[in-house]
Order: sequence, then C-alpha cells, then structure tokens
Amino acid sequence: MASHEGLPTIHELVQRWLSLDKNDVTRQEISQLYEQQEWSTLEDRLRNPIQFGTAGLRASMAAGFSRMNNLTVTQASQGLCTYVAENIPEARKRGVVIGYDHRHHSRTFAECTATAFLTKGFQVYLHDRLVHTPLVPFAVRHLHAACGVMITASHNPKADNGYKVYWENACQIIAPHDKGISQAIAANQEPWQEPFTGEELAQHPQCTKITERIVLAYFEAVRSLVSHPNDNRKTNLRFVYTPMHGVGQPFARQALETFGLPMFVPVPAQAEPDPDFPTVKFPNPEEKGALDLAIRTAEEQGLSLVLANDPDADRFALAEKQSNGRWVVFTGDQIGVMLGHYVTTNQRGSRPLAVLNSAVSSRMLAAMAREEGVHYEETLTGFKWLGNQALALSNQGYDAVFAYEEALGYMMTHIVPDKDGITAMVLMAELCCQLHAKGQTVAQHMDSLYDRYGYFFSANSYVICNNAKKIQKAFANIRYGDQGQTSTSEDRYTFTRKDGPTLRYPRQLGEAKVTFIRDLTEGFECGNLVERSSTDVTQDNVPSLPVSSSSEMITFGLDNQCVLTLRTSGTEPKIKYYLEGSGKERSAVQQQVKAIAACIPVDLLNLNL
Repeated sequence: MASHEGLPTIHELVQRWLSLDKNDVTRQEISQLYEQQEWSTLEDRLRNPIQFGTAGLRASMAAGFSRMNNLTVTQASQGLCTYVAENIPEARKRGVVIGYDHRHHSRTFAECTATAFLTKGFQVYLHDRLVHTPLVPFAVRHLHAACGVMITASHNPKADNGYKVYWENACQIIAPHDKGISQAIAANQEPWQEPFTGEELAQHPQCTKITERIVLAYFEAVRSLVSHPNDNRKTNLRFVYTPMHGVGQPFARQALETFGLPMFVPVPAQAEPDPDFPTVKFPNPEEKGALDLAIRTAEEQGLSLVLANDPDADRFALAEKQSNGRWVVFTGDQIGVMLGHYVTTNQRGSRPLAVLNSAVSSRMLAAMAREEGVHYEETLTGFKWLGNQALALSNQGYDAVFAYEEALGYMMTHIVPDKDGITAMVLMAELCCQLHAKGQTVAQHMDSLYDRYGYFFSANSYVICNNAKKIQKAFANIRYGDQGQTSTSEDRYTFTRKDGPTLRYPRQLGEAKVTFIRDLTEGFECGNLVERSSTDVTQDNVPSLPVSSSSEMITFGLDNQCVLTLRTSGTEPKIKYYLEGSGKERSAVQQQVKAIAACIPVDLLNLNL
C-alpha cells in the first residue's frame, strides 16, 4: 500500500465509501476489492474524487469517488441544486430540465439527479425517453428553467458516462460557476434521499414529463431554418444516414420531414441505440474508420453521400463519393465554412449578421465573413464560449446566426446556443439538394469557396504522453527556453515582465519566422515580431481572449501564413495541435503546412517519446 502521510488511509476511504453508498452493486464492488486487498485499484477508485469542471463530469462507470456511479452523480446533483438555489432567482419555481441518452445507467443517473432537486422543492422537467443532447438546452430556454442536466458521454468509449450542465441562459457553464458548484458538491456529500424509482417520479407532483411537447416546439423552431421548401419537395437526391448506435435516428427522420426532404437510407447495424457500440472501436465520427460501415452501405445502394451523427447527436459528419470512386470525408472546418456560408447567404432580417468559431478552428470563416460583410469573432475552445459570446453579440444588436468548432460541432443560435448535429445534418442535406440540382458535388462547392475566399489547409493532430511532468516541461521549454541551456537572441524572442519569469519564445519553426505569439496560460500576446529582439511586457500585451493558468494553450503566427496552436486536452493524456496554412497556390500551402507539422513533435515539443 502506498503511504499518504496526513491523508486518510485506504481503510478509512473504503469505510467512507461504504457509509455513503446506498447501491448494493457498487458497495459490493468496493467490498470485494477490499477483501482481495486490491490496494492500487482502491487507491485509483477512492483517493482522488472525480472533479467537476465547466464540462461537468465525465469518467468510466464503476464504484468509487473517481468514477461515474449513483453516489457521485447524487453528490454532483446535490451540489448543483444548492448552488443554483443560491444564485438564480426563483430557481425552485423555474425548475431544472433533465435528459439522458442510451448509455448504460443513463436513466438511473437521471433519476438520481431528479431526486436531489425534488428533495429541495425544485420543479423537475424530465425527458421521459431518450433524447439527443440539444433538447436539454432547448428546453431550458423554452421553459425558462434555472438550469439543465444531460446524462451523456457523447462520443466517448462505451465504459464512460457523463453529466453535462447548462445554465439558465441554455449555455454550458463557464467560470466561476464551475468552482462554485464544485465547492457546493464538497459540502453536500451525504445523500439526502434514496433515489426515486421511475414509477415514483411519474407520480411525484413536482416532476413533469416534457419530451413530447419539447420535441414539437423544437421542430417548429427547426422549420424556421428551411430556405428552399419548394425545391426540397422536388428533389430526388438520396443519401445514407447513421446515428452511430446512438439516439439520433428518430430526430434525423423528423428533421428531414420538417424540411420536406427525401428520407435517408439507414445503416441497419447502427440504426438503433446500443450502448455497447458493437460495430465501431470508438463511436466518434472523427475517428478514422468510423464511417466505414456507412460508406459500405452507400456503395451497396449506389449512393454517393453519407451523413452521420455521433451517439448523442450533437455532432455531424459528412462524406461524399467522387467521380473517380474515391470517398472524401470532409473535415470539421470544411463543413463549418460550407454551413456558415449557406446560413449567412440564406438568412433574412434587419440586424447585421455575425458568425463565430473557436481559436483552434479555421481562419477561413473569418476570411469569408470579411469578404461578405459579416461580423466575425473568435473565442476560446468549446461551445461554452461560443454559445455565451453568441448571446452577448445578440445583446449588442447582431444576429449571431452561426458558430462552429473544428471537432464537428455546429450551432444555429436561433435554435439552441450549443452544438446540434440534427440541425447541421438537415441544413447540409438541403444544401446538398441545391447543389445536386445544379449538377454540382459537395467537393466542387468547397472548391468554389476556396476560389472565392482563398485556400486553407489544415494538419491537426496530437501527441500522446502519459507523463504529466513531461507535458508541463514541454510547454515550459516553449515558453521559457530550455532550462538547461542559455537561450540567445538569435533563436528566442525575449520578453521581460515586472512580475513573473522572463518569457523566451522561439523565433522560428522550421524555415518559417514567428510573427505572432498568444499565450493564454501566461496571459501574453504580441504581434509584428520579426524586427524585434526583446521588449518589456506592457498592458498592450494582454490577450483579448480569456486567460486560464490551469490549462496550456499557445498560438504562433508564422510569416508563411501558417498558424499553429498547441494545447493540452482536458480529458485525455494528449497534447493537441492545430496547424493551418493559407494562400492562393494549393500545392505551396500544403508543402508549407507539412514542413511545419514535421517540426512539432520532435523540435518544438521535444518529449523524447
């Protein structure tokens, strides 16, 4: 057994778990591990509690304070309930919206959540059947609820589940709410009440089933997105659709009916909800091979388009067969630019339009917005930032119609201020039908946008590193120079600060010179760097985007029109990097991007992997 001086012993942690957990299965799980003296497993399960953040909770399902189970979901719900009651006016009367997907234990976790809120006198609006994630924030907005909770792990592996929180504005929570909720969770560890069963919830006077009316309201809102109703009814274009063993199929079907579009051809083996995801290694449409079965179905049916959602249907993917027989799976950035162009082209209204994407997404959306006279803004990574900023722009007089992030997330703000794979799917289906009527493919349409706004080429990837100290050292070396060597003005920019260590960023990546630096961990930003050797940091060097010292994120702009962002993942042992180049000559842009990409793992990160 490992020694933890001054901390509870593993025996004390086991007894604490057994005193709090009321579920026979997970109690037995910990008891058995204790009897078998599985000390390392018990340390892993009990020593460090699962942390609540702006993404809520997400972990594998098992017994223990560090896992998703009835007790940790109950504790999270009690903390959220307490915090919401203290911070949102008339919170109990306005109530909480709760939804769940098809993953193992999702309904049980929803019942645990409902129990906590009902115990403290909240009105509970419960989705009484499987829903796609956007129906929770949609219901929060529609019902003017105080908050919402969706039980889902989205596209994570089958062993995982999650707890996603929406604030009263129907956006995912941001600071300081995450810390406030986390503190409230720590102060409300003892379960208030045994979880109500489904039958008890059905009979509870303050628990209301809402799915039927919310679905009706949602699709009435979706109807407002239709741009070509007459053309939609005439088209003969057909395509394959997969929900990837998730909950999306009935919502995809109703979306197409709402638009008057032809019905899809399903992928039989993936059509129904299955929490074991038997045909895919990872149920994530971003993963290589995830669309293989859908493409095979399209080949068998003689069709050239595949539309896909992830399991909770908040993300969307697209693939198209080309005339040479090759299938192209479009990137999240390409889909985002096509949808952004389509939405702004077809939008009608008196207010100036605005579009947004995140700092790790393509700059092509900004180029498009600039060319078309549409307001553009960039945010930090995540729809919590995109959604909140879209609402802020709306308050400033803009019509913030669209936002996206490169990881296949697309937001039509009028419907819900969060990513929604169903609205993205049906809008892309309508666009495909418009292109088909002109004898044009999606790939040809993307090429026409490149011709108009410039060519943009990305090489996004990641480096896996299970050593947190190595990751920390890699970013320290980028930021401060190699601590074991003397950095010179020839290879490093030097920035002297009154408070904090001197910053020494690289002057060059490969053959390209660094012209712009933004470090959202240190709170530093500086451009026009080529002629500089050193400078003092002033107030003008403060980034416009929010700064967070708890996560790593650095962006470099280069003189060859490439932009590179490196950041750590909040949920995986990865350093992610996002690299994009732009220009008129495609082959030159691709060569420049590939040359920079080759420098990242070895020269820049230097993890010695």
